[in-house]
Amino acid sequence: MSKPIYVLSGPNLNLLGVREPEIYGRQTLEDIRVLCEARAGQFGRTIVFRQSNHEGQLIDWVQEARTEGCAVVINPAGYGHTSVALLDALKTLAIPVVECHLSNPAAREDFRRSTYVSLAATGLVSGFGAKSYELAVEAACGLAA
Repeated sequence: MSKPIYVLSGPNLNLLGVREPEIYGRQTLEDIRVLCEARAGQFGRTIVFRQSNHEGQLIDWVQEARTEGCAVVINPAGYGHTSVALLDALKTLAIPVVECHLSNPAAREDFRRSTYVSLAATGLVSGFGAKSYELAVEAACGLAA
């Protein structure tokens, strides 16, 4: 069996559906998990779907993906703009990294327009709400060995 795609979500994404739905939509993280599993399944892939509000936990999962995963889809949320440590962990990967955002950071506040994660990402999907995750999983399926 092939290795799974790690789909990792950062801080506050556990509040999807209730947190600023005008920006992030009304779908919950559980809704997004179901969408990601279905999309990966269309390509004969599985996912490991995780969310944490803790930077160190995300880094541990990225490190785990080095040997256990075939690709990483990551929505770093606020850590994308602040975490050099997350960037350093992502740079250790020899597998594809797809950065994912529900909103379009380039159309928002100045500080959101660039992320450290982008420096390590193979590609970026943003601005399509929950569909961003689906598209990122599809991209990861196409890039993974």
